[in-house]
Amino acid sequence: MAYTLNVNGADHTVDVDGEMPLLWVLRDVLGMTGTKFGCGQALCGACTVHLDGTAVRSCQTFVSDAVGTTVTTIEGLSPDGNHPVQAAWREANVPQCGYCQGGQIMQAASLLKDTPNPTDADIDAAMSGNICRCGTYPRIRAAIKQAATKMAGAQ
Repeated sequence: MAYTLNVNGADHTVDVDGEMPLLWVLRDVLGMTGTKFGCGQALCGACTVHLDGTAVRSCQTFVSDAVGTTVTTIEGLSPDGNHPVQAAWREANVPQCGYCQGGQIMQAASLLKDTPNPTDADIDAAMSGNICRCGTYPRIRAAIKQAATKMAGAQ
């Protein structure tokens, strides 16, 4: 069946099974490979995207559930890669291997949209479902705080 999805501000019509995970539509059908496959069970956060601004795990979101929403992937968070979270990530030298970073950034951006001045506990709670095998959690927390400060100053 054909489904029309709004991904990163553009409509895309895809002819797939409605129960196909959004992750595979993004990666294999639309070629947006910034969203990563990690565990396939919504436990690691590598596949995190936004549906209407809220972080979701695309490996467990059916394409049919994304119809009528706005899907934002890491490629669409900022056209030039300079969303405050992305800039803070670079400045804090967060990535090591980089595999989880798209999902981490998308989760952090959703957190800051809902909680503009997060505490350590807020950050830990929001980010707890995103696994970094390299263990860059202290840098992730620092980057989120730095992005929050930048975003507050931009208002």
